[in-house]
Amino acid sequence: MEALSRTQRPLDHDQVRRYVQASFGAGHAMADCGPITGGGFATVWWVALDDGREVVLKVAPRPDVPLLRYERGLCAAEARYFRLVSTRAPQVPVPPLLHHGDDPELGEWLVSGRVPGRSLREWAESEQHLDDAPARYEFGAAIAALHRVGGDRYGYDGGRASGATWREAFTAMLDGLLADAADWDVPLPTSPEEIRELPERYASILDEVRRPALLHFDGWDGNVLAEPGAEPETGRDAGPPALRLRGIVDGERFLFGDPLMDLVSPLIFRRVEDEPDNPFLRGYRAAATDPVVFDEAALRRLSLYRLHLYLLMTVEMPSRGITRQNRPDRFARLADLLDHELTELRRDGVQRRARNSTR
Repeated sequence: MEALSRTQRPLDHDQVRRYVQASFGAGHAMADCGPITGGGFATVWWVALDDGREVVLKVAPRPDVPLLRYERGLCAAEARYFRLVSTRAPQVPVPPLLHHGDDPELGEWLVSGRVPGRSLREWAESEQHLDDAPARYEFGAAIAALHRVGGDRYGYDGGRASGATWREAFTAMLDGLLADAADWDVPLPTSPEEIRELPERYASILDEVRRPALLHFDGWDGNVLAEPGAEPETGRDAGPPALRLRGIVDGERFLFGDPLMDLVSPLIFRRVEDEPDNPFLRGYRAAATDPVVFDEAALRRLSLYRLHLYLLMTVEMPSRGITRQNRPDRFARLADLLDHELTELRRDGVQRRARNSTR
């Protein structure tokens, strides 16, 4: 199988069988397997074992494959995330970690239990028209539960971008992406200097974040699994079946920081502050420890976090084999989104300077 992304290892059935044996020993055999598509970083296969279990095999990129700075060690990071959530937030439905391996020949991989259900993206693309609001509501509540888990430092773990304050960590995260853009020769819609000075311009707003909360960060529809079930309000099936949350996958990009950052990817390409009745936001607000208030400071931080996400999605394209030629739509869309956030932040900067000059 030829993988589109440069970071994904091509696998076949015999290779998957070797990972199964290395993970579970000679006493367990593979009955069947197949690739899981949709992601662009690791290679992912589902595996049916001879004891009736279904598991997910995720194989990390080869050690010699160039990665973005924050992507180094993501396989081990996901193993740490699974352990952390299972002990500190067991009510959050993440897959159980079954094995994390590292071998000179096989490389690094992990095996987790297979969560039932299909992704919200798959449900949206299917011919079945089901109500996904209950699943989104429950997803919001699950993210709020994650945020109750705190860390002792901001940013990523494992020697990647981090800091003693959220401003320091966010600055390091942006700096890392800008360095990656230079390494991969990725054109940006503005100068690196303009992006680099944003954390300092909004220092006081970023410094309002005083607790490093556990963030999933990658909560787009492809990572939220659901299946039909009883509606939460009635406890029984009523009319067309509603989708209920079954699992949240791909936690390898977790970090510690501002909970507002986790409100961006579930409404990717949109603005959560413009959708107060969105079921994800309603579920989050119902379960969050602190009230969610979209004041001026929160709006500016959300704009910074959207800029960070769109910058990340732009910079990662060459490593995924995405070019202007094969995905011109993605290049154009991300350029427009980045330009929009930069324009908003520039406008706010002008207004701030005007207010300061009149004091």
